[in-house]
Formats: sequence, C-alpha cells, structure tokens
Amino acid sequence: MKAGDPPVPRRGRRTLSAEERALWRGVARSIKPLRRRNREAPDEEPGAVAAPPPPPKSKPVKPAAPPPRPARPPGPPPLAPLARREKQKLVRGRAPIDARLDLHGMTQAEAHAALAHFLRRSQHAGARFVLVITGKGARAGGAGGGVLRRQVPLWLGLAEFRDAVVGFEEAHMAHGGQGALYVRLRRPSSAT
Repeated sequence: MKAGDPPVPRRGRRTLSAEERALWRGVARSIKPLRRRNREAPDEEPGAVAAPPPPPKSKPVKPAAPPPRPARPPGPPPLAPLARREKQKLVRGRAPIDARLDLHGMTQAEAHAALAHFLRRSQHAGARFVLVITGKGARAGGAGGGVLRRQVPLWLGLAEFRDAVVGFEEAHMAHGGQGALYVRLRRPSSAT
C-alpha cells in the first residue's frame, strides 16, 4: 500500500467520502428521534459505536404483590343456551313440556310475581322444561312487540332466577314462536 492510496475498506464495507459525511450529518440533525436517546455529537462519524451506558447501581425493586382479595360468595350460575337436540326433542314432542305459564293480560308486576312463583313451583315439582307464553304484543304495533315479550327474557337472566333457570330460548312456531320461551330448569337442590 502506498502513502497516497485511499484506505482499503474492510470486508464488505466502504468508507464514506467527506461530502457523504457532511450530507449524513445534515440528515441526522434534521431528524427528530422517536424516543429520547443520547444524541451523537455532531463531530462523530456515523456508525461510530457510542460508549455503553453505565450499569445500574441496583436492580429495580418490584412492587409488592397486592393483598389477596377476600373470597366473594359464589355468584349465580351462568345461563346456558338450550342444546340443539334438546330443542328438537321439544319441538317433535319427544321431550315433554312439563308445565306452561300464560302471561297474557298481566301487568309487569303481576307477570314478574307469577313467573317467580311458577318457576319455583315447577322446579320443586321436578320439571325439566317449561313453556312461558308472553304473547307477541301485536296490538302494541311498534317494533319489538309487547312489553312482556321484551321483559321476560331480561327477567330470566336476573340473579334471582339463576338458581332455578339453566337457560331459555325462543319457542318453535308450534309452541307459540316469538311469543313464547322454552325454559330449562335446574334440578332442585337437596338443601331446600
């Protein structure tokens, strides 16, 4: 190698010319970093390795684990939809509908009380499937039908009925269609 020859680039890399370095510094100054970092000094060459940050003096302290929560009393069991085969058996008459309740002509308060009494009585009698007839509310005329048709599914989802109700679903046309619900009841608990 002679004195005037340009430096031989390391394997696979070439060195930047003075013009390229000046251009790089201008680009580097115009860019805003995404996160705060130690900026390179403007006189440093690009690609130069910065000194590693000093190691932390101590390890960060992890926050203490929160105290254990007091055990909550078990909530009501969740609702489960009727299985397809169960509904088919009800529609075809292979599974009996053990009891029926017709809520036509009742106020919301009367219907709620009648539903609660009916479900408890049917559960204690060992009924598995019951039919609750709400009516379609055709006279209401508005979208969504009558008040009881909208309210009864909401009531069946309440915690007060969960210990009696496993699940419910709209009945087949043969049993009232949109104006009735199949309700599957839980087995009565031996403690009651």
